[in-house]
Amino acid sequence: MKFDHPIFQRLRAGCLTVVVLLMLGCLLRPLEAPTWQQVQSGQPEFNLAGLEGALGQGILVSTLGGFRAIMADFLWIQANTVWEKRERAKFDSMLRLVTTIDPRPLFFWIHSARMIAYDVPHWRIREEGGYRAVPDSRQAEIDREQAEQAFALIRRALEFHPDHPHLYLEIGQIYLNRLDDPEQAAPWFLRASEQANAPYYAARIYAELLRRQGKNPQALEYLQGLYHRLPDHDPRAQKMIILERIRELEELLGVKGESQFKPQLMPDTKFIH
Repeated sequence: MKFDHPIFQRLRAGCLTVVVLLMLGCLLRPLEAPTWQQVQSGQPEFNLAGLEGALGQGILVSTLGGFRAIMADFLWIQANTVWEKRERAKFDSMLRLVTTIDPRPLFFWIHSARMIAYDVPHWRIREEGGYRAVPDSRQAEIDREQAEQAFALIRRALEFHPDHPHLYLEIGQIYLNRLDDPEQAAPWFLRASEQANAPYYAARIYAELLRRQGKNPQALEYLQGLYHRLPDHDPRAQKMIILERIRELEELLGVKGESQFKPQLMPDTKFIH
């Protein structure tokens, strides 16, 4: 009988999975009861700092070891269950717990920030009587408070992923889409565009935000430099769109003749992707 047959390989893999799950269950059993007792109690004071204080500095994360990813995934599912019930205190605690146990996945950080910035304001406004009852000034205050919480979370994420463009983009998008503040959003799109492997659209949005603020000369200068930095043969760079926007700004600013921008084919250079 050949034990290298695919059936036996699958059996070995299955047995190994069972052993790992059993070990994980034994490892987490001392933590499970006190942790979930606090989660289920709904007490606002539940937070990771208190939990780690009870267990010993750093014991929670160090004890999990190689099972951090599994535990974080499990807690993320639980966090979404709490999200569906709109239990804010539990939800905030769960997000902090997930991102502390395993800060490596960008998914946890970005989606947590989005839920904090976009979903929680709706919950709070409904708790205070709904959109018709809550004054616009109060709604704006709630939006700002939740945005600041999201920013704080992303700043923590940047400690682990300092060069990731999508974290800078997320801050810019919250300023732009949630707070309607293009002036504050613009620098974050610029910083995103300056990171390695940034998407091309980050730079285009930055230029558009300059235009939206009435900073047309600055937008024109930036787009001219951007056009020459972009590769010629990558359709994602959309250089023709950049050139169209340059011409629009030149017409708006009265730039004519020899003063107009003269595009030149440049050798492909490493830029954003």
